[in-house]
Amino acid sequence: MSRRTHSTSPTPTRPPKRPKLDHLTKDDFKNGVFLAPMVRSGALPTRLFALKHGATLVWGPEIVDKAILHSTREVDPVTGVISYNGVSRAIFATHPVEKPHLIYQIGSADPDLAVQAAKTVMQDVSGIDLNCGCPKPFSTHAGMGAALLTNSDLLCSILTALRREMPPHITVTAKIRLLPSQEDTLKLVERIVNTGISALTVHCRTRNMREKDKAVIERLKEIVDFVEGMGKGIAVVENGDCLEWEDAKRVRAVTGAHSVMIARGAEANPSCFSPEPLKDVEATLVPAYLRLSQYLENHFNLTKFCVNQFKGVRVDVTKAESHAIRQALTQAKDYTDVNDMMGSFSGEKELQAIINAIENNPPREHRMILDDETESPNAAESTQAHATITPEGTQNPEPPGSGAPFLPSDMDRIFTAIPGRDATTPTPSGRLSLIPIQACQLFSLVDLDHVD
Repeated sequence: MSRRTHSTSPTPTRPPKRPKLDHLTKDDFKNGVFLAPMVRSGALPTRLFALKHGATLVWGPEIVDKAILHSTREVDPVTGVISYNGVSRAIFATHPVEKPHLIYQIGSADPDLAVQAAKTVMQDVSGIDLNCGCPKPFSTHAGMGAALLTNSDLLCSILTALRREMPPHITVTAKIRLLPSQEDTLKLVERIVNTGISALTVHCRTRNMREKDKAVIERLKEIVDFVEGMGKGIAVVENGDCLEWEDAKRVRAVTGAHSVMIARGAEANPSCFSPEPLKDVEATLVPAYLRLSQYLENHFNLTKFCVNQFKGVRVDVTKAESHAIRQALTQAKDYTDVNDMMGSFSGEKELQAIINAIENNPPREHRMILDDETESPNAAESTQAHATITPEGTQNPEPPGSGAPFLPSDMDRIFTAIPGRDATTPTPSGRLSLIPIQACQLFSLVDLDHVD
């Protein structure tokens, strides 16, 4: 498919209508249900559908600092899509309608590079988030992601630099995983909160755990109480084993978290942020997603990957019909092969419908205010009845998971970037840029952890 000529002007010539909202504050991270940062699955169309169906804020996928610094910003004069393009493909794409609700996640192990990367994209986002939890080699090999958990000095120096160099209207946040020891986790959390961040997301798994391992959400309550005791008004966001809006109430009752972040549930159904998520996604979501993706010129392989993850309750669509649709998607090579699935509604009208939905029901006003019954101690106690509580004075078990790397025994070691080697970043095509061939042999993109 031929691509349109892009403009290098700072704004699209035909900007879509969108609500005029003030910049994000600490309160915007409270009482919300957020879309988690996800490799590939957190593509632009997914984020737009999440906002349409009630996500309060959306996180973009992790982009390594060096990758975005090597990109060129281009604006599509027709759709308004803003692309940060590498040599052969877009590294990051966004649309002006999502800017008031968009958090850009950085992978970095260098304060200066992190600041440069943040300044590169800050005109198109409302916040910068530092990834301190991804356990995959593409992130940890250069001291980024979960490697930062064992180097708190570097982690905090990056956050401090971001907060110092970013203008006040750009929020700075962090996303971490639990450390094996609750005491060590609290010490790390204290240091992070003192850097001046606006919110902290805690993925309630340790570095060595994977999504098949049950998240230990019961450990978060003490962390929430600890952060509230610091008196800085920082929101603590829970991530891990929350699949949809109603489930988020359970998670908040157990953990006391100010907000909840959803990954796998949104990957399966981006409408999970609504109290009434879409059913029969093969008919209600797939055609619309394909139309929008084609109009926005989302890379077909990325679209195909995302659509293949969709699943949900079937009412009118039969199992045989669902299988036929997915088989056709598997065989499709480009958008022309799925024209019959898209229907007569245009991608342009699909985008306008999303813009109208966001204007009529502003995402940042879509809040989860728990009622007295949900917030009561008895409700939390009932929900916790079958939870495994970590005994006092012990460490949380460290299941090996799916071949995950273990934490180093020398916990005080200072992690540094590998000299002479660039960091890597997933791109919309599912491939990697700036990566030595030897590193490619270390992992498979199919095994990426979507809930880092």
